Amino acid sequence: MTSTLLIAFALMLVLEGVMPFIAPAAWRETFRRLIQFSDGQIRFVGLTSMLIGLILLMLFS
Repeated sequence: MTSTLLIAFALMLVLEGVMPFIAPAAWRETFRRLIQFSDGQIRFVGLTSMLIGLILLMLFS
């Protein structure tokens, strides 16, 4: 189980690094926009991301 979690973490790092590598200006602009969000909006984005991730895990596991 530990190796599976480490593989999942490594894959997450690879996927997170794609956008800043390919389009750093777009990545920077995205974060500029995120800074302007309220706490509630950021929490909603986080909750939505977690729910989509859980649904995908249930579908593909």
